[in-house]
Amino acid sequence: MRLLVVEDDDEMRALMERGLAAEGYRVTAVENGVEALIALGEQAYDIAVVDVMMPGMSGFELARRVREREDPVRILLVTARDAVDDRVFGLDAGADDYLTKPFAFAELTARLRALGRREPVGAPRTIEVGDVSIDSEARRVSIKGQRVAMSPTEFALLRLLARSVGTVVDRPKILEEVWDGSQHVDPNVVEQYISYLRKKLVAQEATVAISTVRGRGYRLDLVGA
Repeated sequence: MRLLVVEDDDEMRALMERGLAAEGYRVTAVENGVEALIALGEQAYDIAVVDVMMPGMSGFELARRVREREDPVRILLVTARDAVDDRVFGLDAGADDYLTKPFAFAELTARLRALGRREPVGAPRTIEVGDVSIDSEARRVSIKGQRVAMSPTEFALLRLLARSVGTVVDRPKILEEVWDGSQHVDPNVVEQYISYLRKKLVAQEATVAISTVRGRGYRLDLVGA
């Protein structure tokens, strides 16, 4: 998962960058809102961890500008301001979550994992690929209009592939999105779940299929495309 840390305090920024990188995140750290907007224009990020009290452009203002640009990045505001009005203002400005200082690093990483499981802002509720329909809100999969039972892991894996139909999704991305970047997942578990999904797609004669791209990952394709 790719993170953007926006923090004007040099020591705090360095601590967060090192700590999050040690947890396996790909981290870019900047010191103000202007640099954050530039970074967001150059690279897609999954989550932005944003300090509220910054000179020049506050975290509230940064969140508002990011949403005006319709950037789907999830935003976690971090601040010592813990009044209810401040939290409401931040969420209304476009933030997805709000963490008050001081905080335990374990809570920060837990919030990041939770945000990573959420749908990006503006993401469609339903993904349609061929005759497969994936309802993200109801967490339901239908093929040819018939509901198909899926475990939570199968659902998350199919949805990830469907978001990038025709494009290879590599194993690190799958582990990040489906297994929260766990380092303790058996190397064969991804292939196992790919196999489960293939069997269900074939059983329903779906017009999509999962291809293995050796050395790279997996791709959801329209059959005959």
